Amino acid sequence: QVQLVESGGGSVQAGGSLRLSCAASGSIFSINAMGWYRQAPGKQRELVAVITSGSSTTYADSVKGRFTINGDNAKNTVYLQMNSLKPEDTAVYYCDAEITISINAEVDAWGAGTLVTVSS
Repeated sequence: QVQLVESGGGSVQAGGSLRLSCAASGSIFSINAMGWYRQAPGKQRELVAVITSGSSTTYADSVKGRFTINGDNAKNTVYLQMNSLKPEDTAVYYCDAEITISINAEVDAWGAGTLVTVSS
């Protein structure tokens, strides 16, 4: 079993910053990629940012230049630094990880989500 535990959500005014963390634990052989998705009320879940084991990153156009994703391989943890937050960034943020648990066995794990609220 693999567990993802997120932290760092909260409420902030527009222009402010928050840092999300997501730690993976359990039966982990290797982590292939970790990322953040978000879902606003009434909207579909969307990709925010992802980082691969080779440190390649991808960002949604809406967050480029404002959000930064990075990882700590030794801690199986990924971080999302969110700056210049806007009200439209308000959503539940979910951590996702593609994990190899044994030879030829991969799982896609999700965290429970953490709420980010940005007020104008």
